[in-house]
Amino acid sequence: MKIVLIRHGMTVANEKRLYCGQTDIGLSDKGAEELEELKKHVNYPDPENMTVITSGLRRCEETLEIIYGEASHICESAFMEMNFGEFEMRSYEEMKNDPDYIAWISGDNEVNVAPGGESGEIMQKRVLDALEKLIYEGDDVILVTHGGVIACIMAHLFPEAKKNRYEWQPKSGRGYIIDTSANNYTSL
Repeated sequence: MKIVLIRHGMTVANEKRLYCGQTDIGLSDKGAEELEELKKHVNYPDPENMTVITSGLRRCEETLEIIYGEASHICESAFMEMNFGEFEMRSYEEMKNDPDYIAWISGDNEVNVAPGGESGEIMQKRVLDALEKLIYEGDDVILVTHGGVIACIMAHLFPEAKKNRYEWQPKSGRGYIIDTSANNYTSL
């Protein structure tokens, strides 16, 4: 089975370094332009005979359209980014003196729940449960999703690499091609 993971293009939230998990925003002008340029140089796999999935959020839908045009696809909300709750669309600089934010980032980010949001563990369970269903079905998949989701999947499938979630996050418009039968991957 082949699983292709593609991170959505750049958004204004990425450019401003804001926490943006499940807020439904589109690509920035710069992000759309970068994807158009990447498409000329990156050999994105042909979606024919593959199941194409997005998280359903606009930035993933727009990324899919730029790369693949009007490709038939499924939206699966289990592949949404982590929900940062009250911290959504806010920056570190804006919140660095907020006691709730300090408590959240000072402890174990995998366990700590963002107020009104979810923890890394909750997001990981959601994503890995959905991944397990995909692997069980066995179809080749293109998944246009989010950096945190991709990192979660890669850390789960390749623990021997000993990378943390942030080290696995690809740049916008990039990702990985996983061959589950050979237990290996290549970067996109």
